[in-house]
Amino acid sequence: MFRWRKSEDHDDEIDPLQCDAKVKELKLALGPLSGRESRFCTEGCLRRYLKARNWNVDNAKIMLQETFKWRASYKPEEISWDEVAHEGETGKISRANFHDRQGRTILIMRPGKQNTTSPEGNIRHLVYMLENAILHLPEGQEQMCWLVDFTDFSMAKNSSIKTTREIINIFQNHYPERLAFEFLYNPPRIFQAFYNVCKYFLDEKTREKVKFVYPDYKESIELMDIYFDVENLPKEFGGNATLEYDHEEFSRLMGEDDLKTSKLWGFDDNSRHTVNGGITDGHADS
Repeated sequence: MFRWRKSEDHDDEIDPLQCDAKVKELKLALGPLSGRESRFCTEGCLRRYLKARNWNVDNAKIMLQETFKWRASYKPEEISWDEVAHEGETGKISRANFHDRQGRTILIMRPGKQNTTSPEGNIRHLVYMLENAILHLPEGQEQMCWLVDFTDFSMAKNSSIKTTREIINIFQNHYPERLAFEFLYNPPRIFQAFYNVCKYFLDEKTREKVKFVYPDYKESIELMDIYFDVENLPKEFGGNATLEYDHEEFSRLMGEDDLKTSKLWGFDDNSRHTVNGGITDGHADS
């Protein structure tokens, strides 16, 4: 049976002065940056990549350069809600209207509401929601939380191991240290077996952030209370609030966020089009 233990912040591996020195060293190693690479490489970003590579500047630089290539090719910031809205019709992934006790953005995932079969479509939808969650992080906060509701879950609706591995690779390699915790609420035994296979794709730090939560376990109730206000937390996760997904209203909010994203990354939203599920006339060097 899975148990939880509190994960300590790995920042205690290095003192603040050393951390600042490492960030400066990484900036120098990267050299002059321009365009979206410059916007991407905030101090918080550099700190996350360094932390993900145990404060090794050379390894953090390599990791960042790989992310530059991926973002230039995949263009996650240019994915529009119009492109992925059909994936979100059932609310299988949505941004919560509340935060955890640390002010972190929360993504709610409901795999039982899977409504499509395209691996690439599901991945682009998830990447869009990751970028959206980051857009809504308060100043000074670099991480988000995931709440996973297993109501109506079945392996027939679940992602394949191949797709899961691809998602893990994208998240670990290009969104390092973005996840604070993932809370898996009342997962069935069949999912536990699936996780036992997929957990080997996760690095040790990420595995520590995955929490199996059961409503009948005192430890689980205490864990949720540490991170969430029960009045904000939906009933599906042991709280008192009601979880409702209104696709029309959520689409309106995402449309507003797409305009904010366009301004943030410095491109005109009118130049972003979708054709057969793909983007045309895109720019970007990350």
